[in-house]
Parts: sequence; structure tokens; C-alpha cells
Amino acid sequence: MDFDKLNSKEYIIIKNARVHNLKNLSVAIPRNKFIVITGLSGSGKSSLAFDTLYADGQRRYVESLSSYARQFLGRMSKPEVDYIKGIAPAIAIEQKVNTRNPRSTVGTSTEVYEYLKLLYARIGKTFSPKSGQQVKRHKVSDVTDFILNLEENTKVQVLAPIELENGRNLKEHLNILRQQGFSRVFQNNKVIKIDEILEESASFTNKDLFILIDRLLVKNDDEDLKNRIADSVQTAYYEGRSNCFIYYENDSGSKIVNFSNKFELDGIEFEEPNVNFFTFNNPFGACKTCEGFGSIIGIDPELVIPDKSLSVYDGAVACWKGEKMGEWKEALVLNAYKFEFPIHTPYYKLTEGQKELLWTGNEYFEGIDAFFKHVEEQTYKVQYRVMLSRYRGKTECPECKGTRLRSDANFVKVAKKSISELVLMPINQLLEFFKNIELDEYDKAVSKRLLMEITNRLQFLNDVGLGYLNLNRKSNTLSGGESQRINLATSLGSSLVGSMYILDEPSIGLHPRDTKQLIGVLLKLRDLGNTVIVVEHDEDIIRAADEIIDIGPMAGMNGGELVFQGNFEKLRKEEKSLTAQYMNGKKKIEIPKVRRKWNDFIEINGAQENNLKNIDVKIPLNIMTVITGVSGSGKSSLVKTVLFPALKKRFGGFSGKSGKYSKINGDINRISEVEFIDQNPIGRSSRSNPATYVKAYDEIRSLFAEQQLAQIRGFKPGYFSFNVAGGRCDVCEGDGTVKIEMQFMADIQLTCEACNGSRFKEEVLDIKYKDKNISDILDMTINQAIDFFSEPEKTSTLEKRIVAKLKPLQDVGLGYLGLGQSSSTMSGGEAQRIKLAYFLSKGTAATPTLFIFDEPTTGLHFHDISKLLDAFNALIKNGHTVLIIEHNTEIIKSADWLIDLGPEGGNQGGNIVFEGIPENIVNCKTSYTGKFLTGKL
Repeated sequence: MDFDKLNSKEYIIIKNARVHNLKNLSVAIPRNKFIVITGLSGSGKSSLAFDTLYADGQRRYVESLSSYARQFLGRMSKPEVDYIKGIAPAIAIEQKVNTRNPRSTVGTSTEVYEYLKLLYARIGKTFSPKSGQQVKRHKVSDVTDFILNLEENTKVQVLAPIELENGRNLKEHLNILRQQGFSRVFQNNKVIKIDEILEESASFTNKDLFILIDRLLVKNDDEDLKNRIADSVQTAYYEGRSNCFIYYENDSGSKIVNFSNKFELDGIEFEEPNVNFFTFNNPFGACKTCEGFGSIIGIDPELVIPDKSLSVYDGAVACWKGEKMGEWKEALVLNAYKFEFPIHTPYYKLTEGQKELLWTGNEYFEGIDAFFKHVEEQTYKVQYRVMLSRYRGKTECPECKGTRLRSDANFVKVAKKSISELVLMPINQLLEFFKNIELDEYDKAVSKRLLMEITNRLQFLNDVGLGYLNLNRKSNTLSGGESQRINLATSLGSSLVGSMYILDEPSIGLHPRDTKQLIGVLLKLRDLGNTVIVVEHDEDIIRAADEIIDIGPMAGMNGGELVFQGNFEKLRKEEKSLTAQYMNGKKKIEIPKVRRKWNDFIEINGAQENNLKNIDVKIPLNIMTVITGVSGSGKSSLVKTVLFPALKKRFGGFSGKSGKYSKINGDINRISEVEFIDQNPIGRSSRSNPATYVKAYDEIRSLFAEQQLAQIRGFKPGYFSFNVAGGRCDVCEGDGTVKIEMQFMADIQLTCEACNGSRFKEEVLDIKYKDKNISDILDMTINQAIDFFSEPEKTSTLEKRIVAKLKPLQDVGLGYLGLGQSSSTMSGGEAQRIKLAYFLSKGTAATPTLFIFDEPTTGLHFHDISKLLDAFNALIKNGHTVLIIEHNTEIIKSADWLIDLGPEGGNQGGNIVFEGIPENIVNCKTSYTGKFLTGKL
């Protein structure tokens, strides 16, 4: 293909890309099409999509900005490429959770909550919690209309109440009123002249005493009457401090009516709705107890009632034990018959009302809340302080119930719903609410544009498979795939055109059933007039692409070449491409010949967290169990929120608050530890890398410290560390890059000018081992490092230890990673597999461990999944147990035991659809997983 002759209006042309492992790769990407870039893990997909295309798009964008931004361009390196033509404004949507801000929620990050706040500020109606009546401010026009609607010839008196102030007595006040031009007052339905009151020696009180502002007669044909009433009412409001009374008399009788231009009702003054009133990130709108975080440090119910299978009589309330504290339990047990409290019923079977009663108490006994109040009053005694600390933890805020808003914000309603009720609804239900919302004509007109924006954004969130989330969900609790799909939905909501969207595996966390919806969203993004480029391994997404670009043929140094470009039909006929070979069935991951049998298990009883429907689940030990189900079916709630924290607490650790369940029993003594291997970055800083995580770098530092020049200069192993001061570069502190903070833009990472990215001082780089300095070693891939340290026939003990610690990384398919590659540049799946390699490097364990994996196939090509399965089998062979949350059909079909949750997501999920071996799930008609496994087994 002659790239120089291609039209840059029709193609994005990349000529001779050399970024990372790309080998002078040239490719023409059709514009305004749906493109999938695929290939083995580490073949160069991300190097092409993100480090070449997106990096150059970002650089060109900065070039168009102010001189402040452009001052850094001399230091921003261009991607190593001859040229890129036809590039469009680039938007990268990666699978990283972009925020750790505890205040950020799904609602705020998608901007839906911003529109909700505006909606409630514009058309929200405030209702009194006492009477349930709507709170209104009476305008002058309201009072005028009231008077004009009275019967013809009705006598009306406009009155203002008299309130004394500043120690003034009544006569002094009346004197001032007379000086202001008022001549009469009104009391007990009589008009009295002020002069008469002042002349009388008897003292008057201001009780039920009003200033007479005006007297008038209702005449329908009087054109000037309306203006006169309005002026009088305005004066009454001023003199009566926002209160005006209307006394009227006609043939039907007489009556006095109070009007107020204060926003109050039932003796309560309310705040008028405004945007800040519904903003939990603003002190004005935030809950005063938790300051807008939704949680506080308080008494943790999980610690107070750890075993929910026990009844109150059997000791469910852990703090009511012993002779002294047992008196509180005894008070309940002895009086329970008076209010029919079931003291012999397990706690998890109590109704919500009965649980509430146990905590709050009544006239017959004092509840758990009163008990801890008593303990707090006794904290001058050491034993009471110890007891209080034992039951403290991070709990839901009791005032706002986790919604973060001040309590009176919930008095404001739209279509009979408060804003807190809406943010707690699953998005799919919230979408239906707004599609069918009933408003009057005025509110419809005011909110028309807002409702359109809210409905569109909710529709996009639902379309990308996130209908089971709610808007109150914290952003930092989302998985990488969920975070990416939220960013995708936000981009769709902004309706940009003519842009280049680059996505990194958007199918992460999606069940095959939900992938079709995602494909529809991506095609919609394309149809708006955008170029959509997706780095992906999912078979359905590859099939749906307009153009497939396959990079390979292998990973690392053996990749970086264009293996194939064309549509799916052409791909199936391709011979060289590993992707094609797995697509057309020439290669495949074999089904295990024998499923492992199991006898020992851990059983969870009464799991009720989020949408779980009080289910009982057995987790087999010493085999590979896969928990699957559609997105939002309850997998994470069961494993991450219930099982893991509960077991961690049993083994003396802490991993956050445990979800709701009755009890956990079974053969727990058969394991000694539980490890949750998630997709969070490895290490504590961006300096963390594969070598440091698997402890291989400790041996490498020791090796360099043994070199002759290092010993002459007195360099100890610590001098070769980039984590502590000494031999590392003082400017970048061992990062190799410096971060430039850009106003209103993403921060820019630039190569450190002091060390040129080597991380170390010159005197450290002088020390060499086999002609390589410490920076050269860190620049090697894991595969290269293993070859380098295995080369000589006389391999030292240190070198053997280095190879032994690096080998598990190669075994899990990460040989292409750089030895010193920063943790901040790795995908969630890569970080997860590095953690897996670390545990594999430990060998046979004396402490059998339950390993929990969350979507370990993230970022893996078909060819790499077989290596991952080998790693899982190695863990089981070493005496461990593997439990996996997964949607990938290759992993599901390879499981020894399947647990399928569902059948749907959100409120329609949370049930066990199937338990058994994979061969039997295809016969389960209610299982979506079974339908997608048909033909695979």
C-alpha cells in the first residue's frame, strides 16, 4: 500500500511507528469506522493505540492552546514515527479507576446528579414533615388574588401584627406608629384609634393587636382596587415582619386569615430549594453529621452482632455478655412478651421493624443505642473505653443513611420522590421513572430540557450494561471495566462529533449477554461521525468491527508487526494470525479431561447484601470454582462484600465492613488465609514495578553491590534503590519522569532532564554487570532479563534466585513487561497477574490459602488464557483453593465447579440459578451463561 498517496480525509495514516516494540509498523485506519485492534498480550496493541495515536493527538491539542501550555511542548517528546496524517481530536477512555476521591459518585462523574440538582432547585416542592402539606411563600399577588376572589361588597381590613422590640413598651411603639402616619389598630374584631389608647390610663397589651393598614370594600368593577390592595399588602409585610393578616366580613360571617412571605409551615421555617441545597460537596448542602461522606466512625452493627444466626436469647448481641452487661439482655428477655418480641428467633429472620426496636428500645427496655450511650458516659473508666473501641468502625451515617445530604433536603420532592430516593434507585428503574414522570404543564415547560439531558444520560448508562448501579455508588468502588463504561456513557452524553475515541477493553466485567448492548453503543458513537478504535479480545466485538487490525505475531520483542488488516470474513481465512486460528477453531483451549472432586467446603448462609436474596452457597475447597452471572447479578456482593471480609476477619485481618449474612461455617479450618487478588495497581507508588513486587530487585541490587567498583566506592545494596535517597536521582526521586501540573488539563509526565529517565546518579550508572548498568537491567523485558541472568554456564546463586523469582511472571504470560515498568502504566489485568506470580513464586505453601480472583482474563488473548489456567492449576497443586469471578467462557468451561447467579441484574438478580459442573449448565433454561456455553463443551 502506498501510504503517501492515501487521502488523510478518509484515513488516519501512521508511517513507520517505532514506539516500544513496534517494528516500523505502518497502517491506514479508515476514519468514521468501528476499528478493533487485537493480538496477544504485549504484542503492541496499546503501543499503537495509546502511546502513538492518542499521545500524538494529545500533543497536537496542546499545541493549539495558550503560551503557558506550549512552554512544555519543547520537552514533550513526539511518538517515534515518521509521520501521522489525518489524526482527529483524541479521547482516551481507559480501564483505570480515575478517582480515589471518597466524595465522587456515579451521579457526579456522569453529570446526571448535576442535572438532578437543577431539576429539584427549579420545580421541587417542599412538604412539611409534620402535616405533609406543601410549604409555600405567599407573594403579594397571592394575597391580592385572595381578596379579589371574595364576594362582592365584602368588607376587608388589611392588618399587620404588632411585635415590640428593643425593650420598647406598647405606648412608645404606638407613638412611633402614629408618627409614621398610622392612626388605627385592630383588636378583638374592633377598630380602635391609637389616640384613644394613648389617652387611657389603663395599660394595653400587644396580644392580638394589629396595625390597621387599610380598609376597603370588594368591588369587581373597581380597576384601581388591585393596585391599592398590592400596596397595602406590601406595607403590611414590611410592618408585620413578613406577616400579613386579612380580616374580612360579609353575609356569610367574618374570618381572619394569616399570610406570610416567609418559607414556613407548621411553625417550621424551611430553606427554599436551590442548587447548593442539594450539593453534598458544598458545606451548605452536606449532611452535618458526616460532612457529605455518607459514613462516620461509630458503632459498627457488624461487630455488635457478628453471628446473625444466633437469637437474642442465645447471645446475638455480643456486647450484652457477662454479669454486668447481661442485665441489658435480661431486661429485654423478661419484658419481651409485653410487646411480642421473638427472643428465640435468629437475628437474620427478624423483621426490619424488630431489628430497629432492638437498637432503639421502648418503654419496657433500653436498646443497643442506649447501651452505647451509657458506655460513652462511663469512658473515664478504662474497661468502658476498651469496650467502646472494640465495637467502633466505619458505619453508615445514621442521619442521612449514606445519601450524604442534609436531612431537610429530603422534604423537597418531584413527582412525590425526594432526590435521595432517586439516587438510591437502580439506574434501569430510575430511567423508567423519568420516562413516565407526571408533571403539571408549568413544571413540564420549566424542566423540559433538564429531563431530556437526564433521560439521555441514564439511557446511555443502561445501554452500556450499568443499569444495576445506582447514582449514589462511590466511584472508587467501581471496577476498571465499570469505570471505563461510565466514561463511555459520559462521552456519549456530550454528543461530540469528528473525534477519535480510543477504548481499552470496554467489555471488561460484561457477561456475553450484555456485550451486544455495548456493541450497539459503540456503533452509535461511530454513527455520530466519530472514529471508534477499540483494543479488544472479545470475540463478539471483533466480529462486529468494520475493520480488524491484528498485531503480533507474538508478544514483546517477537511482536510489533501488522499481522492482518481487514474485516472478520477475511480474518477467518488468515493463516498466520493466532487470533484467526482461535476464531476458526484450528486452535482452542481444551476442556479438562477430569473435573476435580471435592468434599471440603466453606458455606455462607443467609447472604443478603445488596440484591442477594438470603441465599446459601457452598464454596468447595482445593479445586477451581467459578462464580458467574450477568452484570449486576450479585457476584461481587457475594464474594467481595460478604465472603472475603468475613473470612479475613476470622483470620485476624481487616478488609473493610462485611456485608449482610447469617453465618459462615463448614471446613474453614482447612484453610489458613484468604487473599483477594484484584486489579488495583501493585505497590504503593508509581515507582513500584514487577521486579520490586516479586522481590527480584532485592537480589539484583545485591548483585550490583558485589561488583568490584561498587565495593571500592562503598556502595551498599540500598544505593541501587530508587525508593530511598542515596544513589537515585534527586530531581525525579527515582521515577525517571517528572509530573507537570497543567491547569484545567490532565497532568503531563515528562522525562527527567537530570537523569534522562535512568532514575540514578552518574556514579551509580558507572557500576556495570556484564556491560549493563542498573538502568539497562530495568529497561529489559522480563523475558530478556531471564535470558540475561541465565546465560553463563557458571550461574551464581544470586542469579539463580533472580531467575526463580522472575520465572512466575513469564509463566503467567507477562514476559513482555519491562522489568522496571512503572505500575501506573499497567492495566488492571496485568497488575492482577503480577500478584498471582508473586504467590506462585512462594511454591508449596505450609498455609493453604483461598485465592479469590476478580476477572483475571482482563487484557488476555485466547492464547494467553491457557497460560493463566496453568497458573491456577499450579496453585491448586500447591494445596490452595481458587475462586474466580469471571464472564469469559474459556475460563467458565474449564472450571471444576460453577455457581451461576441471576437470572437478571439488580433487583431481578441475587438468586442461585445453577450449581454444578459446566456440562450440566447448558441444560439449565434460566441460565444465560448456559446458553453462551452451548457449543463450547
